[in-house]
Amino acid sequence: MPSAPANQPNHPEDRYRLLVEAVVDYAIYMLDTNGLIRSWNSGAKRIKQYDQSEVLGKHFSLFYTPEDLASDLPGRALKSADESGRFEGEGWRVRKDGTRLWALVIIDPIRAEDGSLIGFAKVTRDLTERRAAEQALRQSEQQFSLLVQGVTDYALYMLDPNGIITTWNAGAQRIKGYEPAEVIGRHYSMFFQADDVANHVPQRALATVVSEGRYEGQGWRVRKDGTRFLVHVVIDPIRNEQGELIGYAKITRDVTESVQAQQEIKETREALFQAQKMESLGQLTGGIAHDFNNLLMVILGSLELARKRVPQDSKVQSLLNNAISGAQRGATLTQRMLAFARRQELDPQPVDVGGLIRNMSDLLCRMLGAGIRVDTQFPLVLRPVLVDMSQLEMAVMNLVINARDAMGGEGRILISAREDSFPGSPPGSDRLICIAVIDTGPGMSEATLQRAMEPFFTTKGAGKGTGLGLSMVHGLAAQSKGRFVLKSVVGEGTRAELWLPVAEVHSSPQATEPVSTQSPPDTFHVQPLDILLVDDDPLVLISTGAMLEDLGHRVTPAAGGQAALACLTQGERFDLVITDMAMPEMNGVELANTLEQLFPALPIILSSGFAEVAVDLKSALTRLPKPFDQSALARVIADMLRARNEPPC
Repeated sequence: MPSAPANQPNHPEDRYRLLVEAVVDYAIYMLDTNGLIRSWNSGAKRIKQYDQSEVLGKHFSLFYTPEDLASDLPGRALKSADESGRFEGEGWRVRKDGTRLWALVIIDPIRAEDGSLIGFAKVTRDLTERRAAEQALRQSEQQFSLLVQGVTDYALYMLDPNGIITTWNAGAQRIKGYEPAEVIGRHYSMFFQADDVANHVPQRALATVVSEGRYEGQGWRVRKDGTRFLVHVVIDPIRNEQGELIGYAKITRDVTESVQAQQEIKETREALFQAQKMESLGQLTGGIAHDFNNLLMVILGSLELARKRVPQDSKVQSLLNNAISGAQRGATLTQRMLAFARRQELDPQPVDVGGLIRNMSDLLCRMLGAGIRVDTQFPLVLRPVLVDMSQLEMAVMNLVINARDAMGGEGRILISAREDSFPGSPPGSDRLICIAVIDTGPGMSEATLQRAMEPFFTTKGAGKGTGLGLSMVHGLAAQSKGRFVLKSVVGEGTRAELWLPVAEVHSSPQATEPVSTQSPPDTFHVQPLDILLVDDDPLVLISTGAMLEDLGHRVTPAAGGQAALACLTQGERFDLVITDMAMPEMNGVELANTLEQLFPALPIILSSGFAEVAVDLKSALTRLPKPFDQSALARVIADMLRARNEPPC
């Protein structure tokens, strides 16, 4: 029989030991009969954060919370394992750094051949994330249950696959007159008229749900007191993950006094769908924006530094310029995503409308397709408007996309601009710039036109439009002290007018492309500074530190707010602190507020990948949006120091 390879353990105990040590998702270790730790695997080290040398010989109660120690849970667990042959439970445990984890714990007794207890085997699984998810789901279900029970204008209840009633909400009780105990367990045909029951209307409705996926209709039903009422009914199938039918969701609305209620139900369902979709998009965009901007900043910073170290006549220069341009386009895309999700602060600047539209022309043509002709009409001289350029871009794109959809992919769109007084305004009123998007589509009826700017209202059907495009344009106009007007006649197309204030005469129009990163950092040269750089992302920390050092500054990196405080409280002196906004444990605002109390004279720059909605700043801070390049970094430092050194007016 061939022997095992020299590098393979022969003894079974050695193989078991290697197996246990290789497990990293479970903390597996042994206790003696007194509860003292006698072994420690890599999973235990990862989960509880202790090295083997820190725990061997110590009592396993080291990991328990003060509450559990007070009730002697560790001792009771060992006693239970000894007496019943096994202990299993879940509860909070404490890591080395003091944080808590929700753990699944299993303790088995280890006995000698004669049955005497010689110790315990303990297995711990970190279920913190799963518990959080379960609690979130449980809370969501409770809130949904409260929502359903709180609805009194609708009868909301569930049926099993045979049509037997299984749930009953307050609205059903109010509309139909039955208590839950009187209907649960009975067939829902009890509410139908005798003729409908005889004609198997209830069964046919459920059969329609199975075959077509939904049933919707109106009909007469009978209350407990025998009176009849007209209802609008919706029945949807409920299926499990395998696609098997497990019941039906039934919504009944009393429309006896007004048959218009069926339209209200449809609008409510569509608004709910739109709200959920936009909420999900907002959460997704906000969640990825910070990390995405961090990555772009690392790329831009590293490429810039690399470009400075490559000879100007090198072929690599063109490649680096290409890469930088691509990263800048990525930054622009991120800003548009944030604008769409309404997570971007407005930054009004003078904008050349004609130049902006011209620079958008290629994008619009690709987006609209060959069937749409786009024409522009601008005067030779047009004063700039005061508006957030990226938001204006998004507004124009929304209007053009609406026009495309209205025309079914074929037709003509005219984009024009003019300076004028808003119609109906008193003489002497401020002049505005009117940006108009005109299509040759079918137009809108008066009823549709009246509701077109309502949030979530759309004529495109469920799932085909957000219903927020025009409301976002309207919001931009209102925030920018302008107006938004929609004009349409059936058969004559639609005209959308965005009126925006004229920028001050001395203001120069903003560039219609993202700010160039080619500005020489030397333009903003300042004396070398001792800078404390704070960011939880090591890539950003390295990249930003390299840019600062290339500018001649001395940099001390800190991987978080607590590390930054440690540097400062240990006596190190700094001329400036640059800190990230979104960091675990202590974010940038919290750090800045703390530093303001401890070191009120210390300048602070707050950097962020997106504009946080609720920023609790005790005082105004210099902001540095991510992604930034070396030139922007140098500019912000120079502007901040210049502002601090200028005497007050």
